[in-house]
Amino acid sequence: MFRKSLLALSALAVSTPTLAATRQEEQVWINFTAMGSLKGDLVYFAEIQPRLNGDAGPIDQLLMRPAIGWKLSPSLTVYQGYAHVEVPREGRADRNEERSFQQVNWSIGTFGKVELSSRTRLEQRFVSDGRDTGWRLRQFVRAETPLGARKSGPAALGWMEGFVALNDTDWGARKGFDQLRSFAGVELPLAGKSTLEVGYLNQVINQTGGDTRINHIASITLWARH
Repeated sequence: MFRKSLLALSALAVSTPTLAATRQEEQVWINFTAMGSLKGDLVYFAEIQPRLNGDAGPIDQLLMRPAIGWKLSPSLTVYQGYAHVEVPREGRADRNEERSFQQVNWSIGTFGKVELSSRTRLEQRFVSDGRDTGWRLRQFVRAETPLGARKSGPAALGWMEGFVALNDTDWGARKGFDQLRSFAGVELPLAGKSTLEVGYLNQVINQTGGDTRINHIASITLWARH
C-alpha cells in the first residue's frame, strides 16, 4: 500500500508542470527630459534614460525618445514620437528596438490639494531580432500634492502605468498584460519650471514562459522645462 502511494505521488510530481519563477533585481534609472514650446502651440519633448544595474555598473538598457506635439487646449496635448532602445546582451549581439508612438497628455484637474494628470500612449515596436510589429498600449496616471503651504514648493508624488500588449510577435511579446510600474517619491522645484523627481519605482514584468520579473528601482528624473 505504501509503495503504491509513493509511486502515485512520484507520478504526480513528474506530471505537474514547473511553477512559474519570480526573479527580483535592483536597478537605478536616470532620466533627463527637456520639453517646451517650439512656436505657439507646437511643442516637443526629448528624453534620454540610461537604466543601470543595482550596483550602478553596466547599463542594462539605454532609451532615447523624442516627440513633437500640438497643444489642443491648456489641458490636452497630442504627440507623435520615436524611441530607440538599446539592450546589451552578454555573449550575443545587442538587441535594438525602434518604436513609433502616439501619445495624449491630459491635465485632468485639481481636487482639493491633489493634482491629477494622465498619459495614454500607443506604441508600434520593431525589434532587431524579429520581423513582427508589436502593438502595445500604455496608460499612465499621476497624482501629486504640495508638502507645504506653497504650491510651488516640494510635493509628494505617486504614479502608476499599466502596459498591455495587443498582439503576439515572433520576438517574444505575448498578447495581454505586459507590465505594471508603480512610483512613490517627491518632486523638488528647481530654477524656473524645472523639477527633480526622486523616489522608488516598482516594475512587475510578465516575461515569456509565464515567469515574473520584479525590479526595485531607485528613480531619478530631471525635467528641464522652458
